[in-house]
Amino acid sequence: MVQHIDQRAINTIRCLAADVVKGANSGHPGAPMGCAPMAHVLFNKFLTFNPKNPKFINRDRFVLSNGHGCALQYIMLHLSGYDLSMEDLKQFRQLDSKTPGHPEINDTPGIEVTTGPLGQGISNAVGLAAAEAHFAATFNRPGYDLFNNYTYVILGDGCLQEGVSAEAISLAGHWKLGKLIALYDDNKITIDGSTEVSFTEDVLQRFQSYGWHTLVVEDGDNDTASIQKAIEDAKTVTDKPTLIKIKTTIGYGSLNQGEEKVHGAPLSDDDIKQVKEKFGFNGDEKYIVSQEVYDLYNSRAEEGAKAEAKWNALFASYKSEFPKEGAEIERRFSGKLPEGWETVLPRFTPADPAVATRKLSEGVLTALSDVIPELLGGSADLTGSNLTRWKKAVDFQHPSTHLGDYSGRYFRYGVREHGMFAIMNGLAAYGGNIPYGGTFLNFLTYGWGAARLSALSHLRVLYVMTHDSIGLGEDGPTHQPVETLVLTRATPNMLTFRPADGNEVSGTYLVALENQHRPSVIALSRQNLPQLQGSSIEAVRRGGYILQDAKEPQIILVATGSETSLAVDAAKKLT
Repeated sequence: MVQHIDQRAINTIRCLAADVVKGANSGHPGAPMGCAPMAHVLFNKFLTFNPKNPKFINRDRFVLSNGHGCALQYIMLHLSGYDLSMEDLKQFRQLDSKTPGHPEINDTPGIEVTTGPLGQGISNAVGLAAAEAHFAATFNRPGYDLFNNYTYVILGDGCLQEGVSAEAISLAGHWKLGKLIALYDDNKITIDGSTEVSFTEDVLQRFQSYGWHTLVVEDGDNDTASIQKAIEDAKTVTDKPTLIKIKTTIGYGSLNQGEEKVHGAPLSDDDIKQVKEKFGFNGDEKYIVSQEVYDLYNSRAEEGAKAEAKWNALFASYKSEFPKEGAEIERRFSGKLPEGWETVLPRFTPADPAVATRKLSEGVLTALSDVIPELLGGSADLTGSNLTRWKKAVDFQHPSTHLGDYSGRYFRYGVREHGMFAIMNGLAAYGGNIPYGGTFLNFLTYGWGAARLSALSHLRVLYVMTHDSIGLGEDGPTHQPVETLVLTRATPNMLTFRPADGNEVSGTYLVALENQHRPSVIALSRQNLPQLQGSSIEAVRRGGYILQDAKEPQIILVATGSETSLAVDAAKKLT
C-alpha cells in the first residue's frame, strides 16, 4: 500500500489534470490521469533537479515523449517549484502562456526538448543520453564523476508506432546507453480506439531484439512500490537502456476511463466533480493543492538543490586540478566558440582548381575538428559520399565493440535519416555540443519532422546535405531534390546555404556556427565547381550579394550553388 501522502499527491495530479484541461476547454486529460503514479514516483523518488536553476549541468533529463499529455509535465514542474505558477496552469494552451499546447523548450522552465509530434521525444532522449555518455568519457576523471545524470522518458503507444522511434531505439540499444530509462504508458488506447485495431506487436520482444533491458509493472494505476522497484532495477543495468512497460488505465477515475473518449477532450463538469469526490476532494473546488503535497515536492527539490551544491563543489575542485578541462566545460555550456576559430577556414582564389563543394566541406570540417571539439559529426550510412568524417576522427561506440569509444565524436547512424536528425536535436539540447549529420539533400524530407523541430527549438544543428541537384549524375529523378530547398527556405528560423565555391563553403560554416539559435541546411554539390572571382568568406554573412558587377547593367543574373558559375559564364557571353 502506498503511504497516504503519496496517494494524496497522485490524486492531486489527477484532479489538477482534469481542471487544467477543462480550463482551456482543450487538451488531453487521459494520459496525465493515467500516468500520475509513474510521474509521482519519478519526480519524488528519482529525478535529480534544481527548480531554482533549471540548467544545472548534471541534472537528470526528463522527456515527455507523448507531448500531448503535457498538462502532466506542467503540473509536475509547478508542484516541484519551477517558475510555473498556478496562474500559468490556468493559462494552459493560451497565447503567449508558459504552458503551450505541447511542450516547447524555449517557453517553459524545466522542459528539455520540444515534443508533440509523436516519436520525437524518445528519439531526442537517445541524443540526450548519448551526450551524457560522451561528456562522461571526455571529461570525467578518477574521483571526479562530473557527468553521470540519467535520462528518463515517458512514452506511449503512439510514440512506439512512429518510425522515427524505431530508428533511434535501435541505435540506443547498439550504443548500450545504460543511463536511458523509458517508462512505457501501456494503456492500449489511441485516438481511433483500442490498440487491437492497429498495434498488436509484442513491444517487449521488439525492444529485447534491439538490445534493451525490459521490465513490466502489472498495475500502474496503484502499485507505486512496483514502479519504484522497476526503476531501481533498471539503474543496476549499466550496459543496456531499459524499457519499463507499465500497464495503466487512461483517464483513471473518469466515468469514461479506459476509453478513447478521455484521450483528447476535456471531461464534463459532472465527471470532474465525481472524480474529485472519488479521490477525497471537494467536488466544487478547482485547482486545489494541499500544503502537505507542496511540502512533499519541495522536500525533493531541496535535495536537488543540495545535489547541485555538492556538484558545484566537486566542479570547483576539478577546475583546480584540471583547469584546462574545467574551462573547456564552462565554455562549451556557455555556447561560446573558441577564440579565433574562424582563422582556420580555408580561403581560395580563382587560380585554385575546381572542386566539388562536398569535398570542400570535408576540408572545412577537418580544419574545424581540431579547434571546435564540441563539433560532433555523423552520416546516415553515406560517410564516403557526404565526406563528413575527418581522418583522425574516433567513432562514438561502446568500448566493448572495439570500434571506438564514448569519447568519439563521429556517429555512425546507419540508414536512419529521421532518427539521426532527432538524435542530433537531443545532442544539441543537452548543451555543449554542435552536432552535424550528412545525407543526400533528397533525403532531408525523410527526416523533416525532426529538422522542423530543430528550427522551432532554436537549436544549432547542421544538416550537411550533398548531391543537391540534377548535377548528381545518373541516379535520376528519384534522387534529384528539385523542390526541397523551397521548403527549407520557407521554414522560419532555419538557415539555408547553397555555396557556389570554396570561399562560400567556408563562409557557410562561419555563419552556421555563429548562429547559436538556428539550424542550418547546407546543400552541397557532387560535381566540381570553379573558384569564383568576387567570392569571399565574409560575404556569406550578407546572404545574397553581388558577385560581379557591371557599370550599366541591363539585366541581373541570380543564381546559387552549382548554377552560379553557369551564370558567370552566361554574363561573359552577354557582355
